[in-house]
Amino acid sequence: PYSVTGGLETVAVRMPAHPVALNLIEESGAPIAAPSANLSGRPSPTNAMHVITDLLNKVDVIIDSGETFFGVESTIIDVTREPPILLRPGPFTVEELQEKIGIRVEVPKVARGISEAEKALAPGMKYRHYAPKARMILVTGKSLEEIVGKVVAVLKRERAKSIVLATEETMKYYAQEKIDAISLGTRKNLYSVAKNLYSKLRECDEKEVELIICESFEERGIGLAIMNRLRKASGGKIV
Repeated sequence: PYSVTGGLETVAVRMPAHPVALNLIEESGAPIAAPSANLSGRPSPTNAMHVITDLLNKVDVIIDSGETFFGVESTIIDVTREPPILLRPGPFTVEELQEKIGIRVEVPKVARGISEAEKALAPGMKYRHYAPKARMILVTGKSLEEIVGKVVAVLKRERAKSIVLATEETMKYYAQEKIDAISLGTRKNLYSVAKNLYSKLRECDEKEVELIICESFEERGIGLAIMNRLRKASGGKIV
């Protein structure tokens, strides 16, 4: 039914790994069609308190089964095409997919968050998405020194209450400059960045800043999913 497919001719099917979700499916005794527990366009929730903040009085029951394991949403691929096309990058990386299925997976610009899809075949493919309330700028560079230099330059140019989303490797530079910064995690393990991304965006909202400046990451492995979310969250505002 179109109520399940969002009016499309295809539907994404997944089996969750979490025991609470698996038990809920088993106890229901029926197939479950459900959206994610987040408001469209906002940073996704990664714990029950985030869901309560977004959906209190909008749903009947909220089950607290702890924090999400990966932080970012699942990987979605379109297997109706040849070769399969990545629609949304997630924790299960393109490199892992290709190794498992033995087929090249195409990665279009829309999966990198560089452009918008004419038709949203999966969540997050159009418009500003995963976004905090504050304006956000994504800073890119070929080295950490270049990224930090650009961040400092943007802060000097922008006259707004700002905060930097940094990493463990760069926090000391911002401390030296007396710049307010929050660490997303370590570049040595980008899964830590993915896990913390949405909660830190929400933390920025709680601080009521006007501008968030975020460092960029290498688009390999889980880094592809992180950059997809950051490009969408910034609405394409990239330096």
